[in-house]
Amino acid sequence: MNTVRKAVIPVAGLGTRVLPASKAIPKEMMPVVDKPVIQHVVEEAVSAGIKEIILVTRSGKSAIEDHFDKHYELEAELARKNKTAILESIRNIVPADVTISSVRQPEALGLGHAVHCAASLINNEPFAVILPDVLVNNYQQDTTDLDLMIKAYDAKAAGQIMVEAVPDEKVHLYGIVDCQGNDPAAGESVAITGMVEKPAQEVAPSNLSVVGRYVLPGRVMELLSTTKPGAGGEIQLTDALDELLKEQAVDAYRMTGKTYDCGNKLGYLQANLAYGLQHPETAEGLAQLLQQEFLQEALEQKELLKQEA
Repeated sequence: MNTVRKAVIPVAGLGTRVLPASKAIPKEMMPVVDKPVIQHVVEEAVSAGIKEIILVTRSGKSAIEDHFDKHYELEAELARKNKTAILESIRNIVPADVTISSVRQPEALGLGHAVHCAASLINNEPFAVILPDVLVNNYQQDTTDLDLMIKAYDAKAAGQIMVEAVPDEKVHLYGIVDCQGNDPAAGESVAITGMVEKPAQEVAPSNLSVVGRYVLPGRVMELLSTTKPGAGGEIQLTDALDELLKEQAVDAYRMTGKTYDCGNKLGYLQANLAYGLQHPETAEGLAQLLQQEFLQEALEQKELLKQEA
C-alpha cells in the first residue's frame, strides 16, 4: 500500500492569464469537456491512492468546495426524472472513502506559502502537491504518472518532482532541474543535484522543466516555516526544496503522459480538444468537425497570418 495518502492542491490563484473568463468564476471551475479542471485533478489524485485532499483556497472560491459537496435538490430532481446516469455522475465525483477539506491562504505570498498553509493537516506525513493549472493526461496508459511517482517515493525514500523535456530555447520560461547529465528515461527517476528558476539557455543545466507535481516528505513543511521570501518577494517552494536537497535525496521523475497548461488560453483550448477526442460522447463528432471544417479554416488562417507577417 502506498504511504502517501494526502495531497495539497493550491487553488487560491486569481487566474489572470485566462481573464475575463475567470473574473466571476474560479479558473479551476472552467470546464474541460464536461468536468471542471479541478475535478480532473482530483480524479488524478484519487486514482493514485490519495485519500485526503486539502484545497488551499481564498475568498471568492466557494464554488470549488460546493462542487464536491452534495446538492440535494438537484439529486432529488434527477432521481424524480429517472436520469440515473447523470445522477451517478454527480453523486460519485469522489469515492466515499476520500475526504476533501480546505484551508485559507489569507494573502497571495507564493506557492511555498500556499503549501505551508496546509501544514497542520499534513501532520508531518508525506504528501503530494498538485498544481491544478496543469492537467496530466495518461490516456490509455496502465497507470498514471502521479501513481508512479508515489511508488518511486515509497521504493527510494526520496522526494519526487515531475519533469518533462522542453525545447532548449524555452528553458528560460521554466524551473529547470540539474541531474548532472544523468537524464531519466520516461517513467523513471534520478537524483537531482540542484534546481534553477528560469535560467538563460546558455547556462541551463538541462532542458528538464518542473511540471507541477511533487511527492514530498513532511519535512518540507518544517523547512517552509523558515523559508524567507525569494523571487518576486514570495515564499517559493523551490527554495524549500533546495534546502531539502542539503539533507536528503530528491529525484526528478520524468513523466510518460502529456501535459496541458489550462492556466493559459491556448493550453486550455488544447486540453478541451485532447479530452474531447477521448470522451465517448464527443470523440466522433469532434473528430469529424476538425477534419471537415476547422482544418481548412486553420490552414487559411495560417496562410493569412504568414502574409501579414
